[in-house]
Amino acid sequence: MKNIFRKIPVCCVVLWLVAGTAWAQVKPKFHVLAMAEPGGHHIAYSKAARLWLDSLAAEAHFSIDYIDKTDPVNEAFLSKYQLIIQLDYVPYAWKPEAAAAFEKYIDEGKGGWIGFHHATLLGEFDGYKIWPWFAEFMGGVRYKNYISDFAAATVKVENGKHPIMKGVPASFPVQKEEWYIYDKSPRPNVDVIASVDESTYTPDSKIKMGDHPVIWSNPEKKAKNVYIFMGHSPVLFESDVYKTIFKNAILWAAQK
Repeated sequence: MKNIFRKIPVCCVVLWLVAGTAWAQVKPKFHVLAMAEPGGHHIAYSKAARLWLDSLAAEAHFSIDYIDKTDPVNEAFLSKYQLIIQLDYVPYAWKPEAAAAFEKYIDEGKGGWIGFHHATLLGEFDGYKIWPWFAEFMGGVRYKNYISDFAAATVKVENGKHPIMKGVPASFPVQKEEWYIYDKSPRPNVDVIASVDESTYTPDSKIKMGDHPVIWSNPEKKAKNVYIFMGHSPVLFESDVYKTIFKNAILWAAQK
C-alpha cells in the first residue's frame, strides 16, 4: 500500500506535464499580422493595443506577429497570415514590393484587413505622394484637417446588423479623439457602419465635415475589410464597447 501511495504524486506530475504539453501544442485557429509604427504620437495607443491583443490571442487561440516597418513584406510573407491589422500605420513610405503585395492580398481576398486611425492619413506627407490605390480603398478620401486639441463625442451605429456590431449599443461615447476631416465623405463608395455626431463634440469645434463616417467597409474588395477611425489614445481600451468592436472585427475579418 505504501508503494501505491508513493506512486500517486508521480502519476499526477506526469499527467500534468502531458496536459501542459498538449495545451502548448494547440494549433492556432488563424494567424494575424499587426503593423504598428515604432514611435510618434500614437505609440501609447499601439502599446496598449499590443497588451490587449496578446491577451485576446491567448484567449481566442490565434497567433499574432508584429512589425514596425514594411521591409519584410512581400507575397510569400503575407501568405502566412489570415488577417492584417493596420494599427496606426500610415499609408505611405511603404517599400514598393510591400505595397504591391498588400494590394494583391486585398484585391484577391487572400485574407482580411482591419485598419485604424492613421490608415486614412492620405495626401502628401513627409515628401511622399498619395497612394492612389489606398485612397480608393478608403473610399476616395483625402485627409484635410483634424481636431488637434481633441474632443469627446458620440458615435452612432448605422448598421447594427454588421457582425462587428454584435453586442454594441445604438450609440456610444468616445472619451478622447483627434477627429479627422476629409475632403469629402467616403459614403458614396463604402458601406458605412457608424458615424460620429459632430453636434456632440465636447468641447465644441469649428472643424467639422457634416456627414462624418468613422467606421466603414469597402464592398468592392474581395478581402473582408473594415476601417475604424478611433485609434489615437490608449484610453480607448478602457471602453468595453471599443474592445467589443475590435474583438468582433478580428473574429469576423479573419474568417473567409
